[in-house]
Amino acid sequence: MNKTIKLLEKLSNGHGPTGFEGQIRQIIREEITNPEISIDTDGLGSLICKIEKDKQSPKIMLSAHMDELGLMVRYITEEGFIKFQTLGGWLDQSIVNQRWIIMTKSGNIKGVTGIKTVHVMTETERKQIFPKDNLFIDVGAKNKQDAEERLGILPGDPISPDSSFEFLNSDNLLLGKAWDDRVGVALLIETLNSLDSKKLPNNVFGSCTVQEEVGLRGAITSSYTIAPDININLEVGVAGDYPGMNPNLAQEKVGAGPSIFLHDSSMIPNLKLRDFCIDTAKNLNIPIQFSVISGYGEDGAAAQKSFGGIPAINIGIPTRYLHSHNGIIDLNDFIKAKMLVKNLVENLDETTVKSIKSFD
Repeated sequence: MNKTIKLLEKLSNGHGPTGFEGQIRQIIREEITNPEISIDTDGLGSLICKIEKDKQSPKIMLSAHMDELGLMVRYITEEGFIKFQTLGGWLDQSIVNQRWIIMTKSGNIKGVTGIKTVHVMTETERKQIFPKDNLFIDVGAKNKQDAEERLGILPGDPISPDSSFEFLNSDNLLLGKAWDDRVGVALLIETLNSLDSKKLPNNVFGSCTVQEEVGLRGAITSSYTIAPDININLEVGVAGDYPGMNPNLAQEKVGAGPSIFLHDSSMIPNLKLRDFCIDTAKNLNIPIQFSVISGYGEDGAAAQKSFGGIPAINIGIPTRYLHSHNGIIDLNDFIKAKMLVKNLVENLDETTVKSIKSFD
């Protein structure tokens, strides 16, 4: 268990804004310890981990994206403040007065998004949402030259949220950044490490993708690299168990087990694959939640649309406060999801895969 917690902590604390996933790629290389697994990359930078037995067996792809929401340095003002471009789907109000890490070629630089003090705001300003284009990051520079020469900040440098992993007054509630989708990456790593090729009726591929937050880009290239028969995408689920939410928005609850997405704005899963997941969970006595939401978008959608169409499903870990500096997951949900995913992989034999792919 300590190993799992340390892995989750390491991945959550790691910095890998979308398009700049190098640090996370290195962590995954270090944490994949199964000697049967070979690791390569595709042309966009997604990691391809594989246990390949033969050319005839079905190819099962587990996927999870390495990237997190972030920012990019757009330009530096003459006064030394950083103007930025958002990377991924931020709410403007979640950016205000937060701490950040600017990842320069010479090291990490800390900064904070500044905002006009309430003491000098008009009544109208106090009630408004401050648009991201009006925001800036204060890095303590004297001027533009100081920011460039002393701090080494350049346009195009990636910027990551600065928020640390910790337990939230509980043995099982974990607080941290980037659960979207480092929790899926951790699930992929631990599943791959637990597999024994002698017990597998298939070839297994783990795709740790890049640039999911800006258009599922890594999932597109890795799907075409692997050409899977089945895709099981590992993601965060949208928890709806806190004030301001209701079941019409999201149905998942933190601590109530892993989820299966039945609908989002990017995909509807293969129903035979859905039923296979439900039956497997029942046999293992694992509680399953279902998620039907109107928004969202995830890597399973890209896999589903590759080649002539790939049966795909999205298994989630319920998460509160997505796309912000701090999210909450339950360790018990992760443990149950790991048991489920391992058993799914170990039972996707040729007959089962053919049945799932058949529409007769």
